[in-house]
Amino acid sequence: MTPAQPTAEGCHSSNVRRARILAHRQVADGTFRLRVACPEIAATAVPGQFVMVRLPGRNDPLLARPLAVYDTFPADGDTPASFDLIYVVHGRFTRSLCSEAAGADVAVWGPLGNGFSPPAVDHLVLVAGGIGQTALLALGKERLGAATYGASPRSIAKAKRVSFLWGARTAGAFSDLRDFESAGMETHLATMDGSAGHHGTVVDLLDACVANDPDGFRSGTAAIACCGPEPMMEAVAAWCERHQLPCQVSLETPMACGIGICFTCVAAVRDPDGGWDYRRTCIEGPVFDAETLVWHPSDADVLA
Repeated sequence: MTPAQPTAEGCHSSNVRRARILAHRQVADGTFRLRVACPEIAATAVPGQFVMVRLPGRNDPLLARPLAVYDTFPADGDTPASFDLIYVVHGRFTRSLCSEAAGADVAVWGPLGNGFSPPAVDHLVLVAGGIGQTALLALGKERLGAATYGASPRSIAKAKRVSFLWGARTAGAFSDLRDFESAGMETHLATMDGSAGHHGTVVDLLDACVANDPDGFRSGTAAIACCGPEPMMEAVAAWCERHQLPCQVSLETPMACGIGICFTCVAAVRDPDGGWDYRRTCIEGPVFDAETLVWHPSDADVLA
């Protein structure tokens, strides 16, 4: 039998699905929320996974884009199982995508990558920067017992509390905080311009939370899950190292295929023997233990 050939979508044709857009709305400055009907993905995605999205029948832009699965929803009446994606309009793909209305189709494949697997702790702290909240909502809901994910029952250690810390440049970047609050998460905001929440970075917000609640961030009782711009995640990882807290990060590395063929999304990861090598974010990630990442591979000779 001749193997299936990669299509223009960047994946084997048998894995690409056309998914109907059920709802599409703007939720913050330059930020849109997209709900698509795709029972196969909605039933199997776990917190931290992503899908590749492409506009079918178009060659410009040619490549698909990775978007984190924000949340999933069961079938309700005549509405099929669906999932939500949130994205910021930035380039040609997202400028085209934001003009698509309910009833149109998108091409999707997934769910892809690994998911979050933080240790069992009393206090799980979710730290987001920019659009990083998209990878964290489902994890918080799962650890609080507010939702279940995946095709089969997952043995998940529940947390006594989940805090959600979100940093952005300005208040206009925040959207749908009620999704986190209604699930029972404690929410804290930080803005660089002081227009909402703590005035400063999300790392400054972490410091403020520890000052107000030192017992809630004690080593052995708390863990961090983080997603956002890479410099922010590097800073959070360093903060966790100083406070002796485990930290997992979800990398937002640009991808072209999402299935490990093109090697455009590699990240430098430490080996158990003390060296390092490149790993594909779409396959071995996007979630990594922060302590295993080499944030600046050009300086990796110091590891030798």
